[in-house]
Amino acid sequence: MAGIVGICRTGEKCLVEKMLAKINHRGPGGKKVIMKKGGVLGVVYRKGGKPPFINKPRYTAVWDGRFSGDLRRLKNASPLALAAIKDGQLLLVRDGLGISPLYYGRVDGTLVFASEVKALVGIAGKIREFPPGHKYLSGEGFQQFFGLTEVPVWPLNEQEAITKLRQALEQAVAQYTEGETTIGSLLSGGVDSSTLAAIARRQVKRLHTFACGMEGASDLEYAREVARHIDSIHHEAVYSVDDLWKVLPDVIYHLESFDALLIRSALTHYLVAKMVADYVPAAFSGEGGDELFAGYDYYKDLEPESLNGELIASINRLHNTALQRVDRSAAAYGTEAYVGFLAPPVVKLAVRIPVEYKLYQEADGEPVEKWVLRKAVEDLLPKKVLWRPKEKFWQGAGVKDHMAAYAENRISDEDFRRERRLPDGSRLNSKEELLYYRIFEEHFGTLTDLTFVGRTKGAPQASVTR
Repeated sequence: MAGIVGICRTGEKCLVEKMLAKINHRGPGGKKVIMKKGGVLGVVYRKGGKPPFINKPRYTAVWDGRFSGDLRRLKNASPLALAAIKDGQLLLVRDGLGISPLYYGRVDGTLVFASEVKALVGIAGKIREFPPGHKYLSGEGFQQFFGLTEVPVWPLNEQEAITKLRQALEQAVAQYTEGETTIGSLLSGGVDSSTLAAIARRQVKRLHTFACGMEGASDLEYAREVARHIDSIHHEAVYSVDDLWKVLPDVIYHLESFDALLIRSALTHYLVAKMVADYVPAAFSGEGGDELFAGYDYYKDLEPESLNGELIASINRLHNTALQRVDRSAAAYGTEAYVGFLAPPVVKLAVRIPVEYKLYQEADGEPVEKWVLRKAVEDLLPKKVLWRPKEKFWQGAGVKDHMAAYAENRISDEDFRRERRLPDGSRLNSKEELLYYRIFEEHFGTLTDLTFVGRTKGAPQASVTR
């Protein structure tokens, strides 16, 4: 985990220092500011491992994510946000899925950038999300180098798909566990998080697992079952409704969003991330499994010929929703989240697996979501967990109705109608979002352009008369 900032103009060390201070939580272990002809770069990073910067006579680079040190070998889908100066030109790169965050704006026409929006507020004018799979070169502008699109599926039979997926999952997890004896894994007790935890447990000496929920939440019960089964060192955080309200302002500050569904899930992620920081510097998280293997109920309503396209679109929407949530929650405590399902070996295979193995039609029932994934790890997980129906993280953790009810009791229909339209012309979906937006505005002021705020598909809509 690291955080990067910079400006495409020389002599701006004080400005870069100011921006770094805003994201110091991303890397409280070290800091580096590098001034070169063509710009100033800054990075904060956590202790341990190789510092994420290069300062050579020919070129300088800072990054957040996984970088080999060779600008000619930028992996398409690995987590990476990179800034480099070579021959007086600034280069910015963001990975193809948007796993590592990056934003930009302009100061008097000069480009500035940062890992988080808060570093740009009050400095840049309009703040934009740097598009995934793109690079920017000063003097030339933006250029796309990667885009996840539909590709022809492979003619695999069931067993071939299952075997290849198991191999890809093991390879993906190994990219993060190599050289490690101890690592962490968030554990909701669903098949995605349980898969990563079970595979990681076989590759490290000690695995810490972390579950979070309200008393009696189903996630806690299922997570305990998995932890016992794989013999992990298990930790739980049990919270109350009051605990949610106490952390809500901090969650919105770090998340930089007011999207209702995103904040609901971020609340539990934030609470569990605090616990992770007490034991390990990094933990696996299961984002991407539902999108790659058709885990959501609405996929069942689609025609088979359109399902693959929607899965690809779902993956491409993660960068400013679920991936933003998992990044900011971990970064708030200086830890790192490993999204194993979105590692190149899994993504490259998953998009080529026939959709009938993802939504598998049993002879006497409804389609089984994520069938090929469940079969690939059938020997690793308890049966009750392996075939558990999908629950969103905030549902299984017990958050489901508390947030909406709280907002309904505190915001009148009249207030919602009056405040629903935002300064940039966009509209809030619900009273719950208005509650969150008010806190967002307290942190960041009234921003006239909010296009950097991702909106979750299927967000709850207002029921008041317009």
